[in-house]
Amino acid sequence: MEKVIITVATTGAVTPKSTNPHIPMAPGEIADDVYQCWQAGAAVCHLHMRDEAGLGTMDVKKFEETVRLIRSKCDIVINLTTSGQEGASDETRMAHLISIRPEMASYDAGTINWMPYGVFFNAPQFLAKLGKTMIDNNIKPELEIFDSGMIHNTEFFMEHGFILRPPHYQFVLGVLGGAQATVENLVHLKNKLPEDATWSAFGVGKAHIPIMLATIALGGHIRVGLEDNVYYSKGRLATNAELVSRAVRIIGEADKIVATPDDTRAILGLNKP
Repeated sequence: MEKVIITVATTGAVTPKSTNPHIPMAPGEIADDVYQCWQAGAAVCHLHMRDEAGLGTMDVKKFEETVRLIRSKCDIVINLTTSGQEGASDETRMAHLISIRPEMASYDAGTINWMPYGVFFNAPQFLAKLGKTMIDNNIKPELEIFDSGMIHNTEFFMEHGFILRPPHYQFVLGVLGGAQATVENLVHLKNKLPEDATWSAFGVGKAHIPIMLATIALGGHIRVGLEDNVYYSKGRLATNAELVSRAVRIIGEADKIVATPDDTRAILGLNKP
């Protein structure tokens, strides 16, 4: 039976606790939440950090503490963001990768107008440096795709040796300025992937369920979590663990198997730390 990887994106860099009090912020909160999600069936955690004001930060010490706490609790695959702090330099966006050497990290494969907030800037020069840093530190890039042109960007960097094959993609659907979260767009993006690629997808907000269902049907992996969607259903706030639990049930109903962390390492070609 086909195995499906569940990634949980617990925190994000933007949504405040006032929107959903279950969003974990401090390292201990995030680690406890990740542990609950691992117990529920998540194989990968995608991590952002927050500062004392609740704003996104690339503080290396916070990443280090959070990762240490998670690794003391469970064997979940750790995927660290390389974005999430406004105005961060290229070096700041990569420093924690060199310090921690996680199994995975995000690689935002292009620049978009993140409406209405501003420009989400990922220059070619930065993406080349980021790719080399990941190769040098044995980190698998999660190639985050907000629109179809970004797939062509990754092909360029693979051809020039800054991204190793086989690639792993994450379709980010529903961000204003990127591709809309529709099944038609999901199919279009999937059909543009290299033959050796693995892929995952999620829809932002109310699109999270239809994109999850379509992704499972199309043979992809999925991402859930309060970074992307704060509601379980209309008007009812979610927790990360219950979003994972629902994904587990849906995968089972589709006659597929929820991948374990070690299954995930085998599927994606990761080396356990």
